Amino acid sequence: MSVTVLYFASLRDAAGVDREQLPLPESLDALYAELAVRHGFSLPAAKLRVAVDGAFARWDSPLREGCEIAFIPPVSGG
Repeated sequence: MSVTVLYFASLRDAAGVDREQLPLPESLDALYAELAVRHGFSLPAAKLRVAVDGAFARWDSPLREGCEIAFIPPVSGG
């Protein structure tokens, strides 16, 4: 059982990939904590938005096999 994780902006740069497939996590919080250690993410989860299957989600949203999770950091524009 797995999920696809998408990375954007600074998270993509730190991970070195734009997506990866991972085992179905217990929760979004647990998944981000694991990925922060693995990839050296410096942004706390509170600074990110998270989306599940293309829609913004809460950090306590339930996950299911095959879902697509996107961690979206703040971006600057001009």
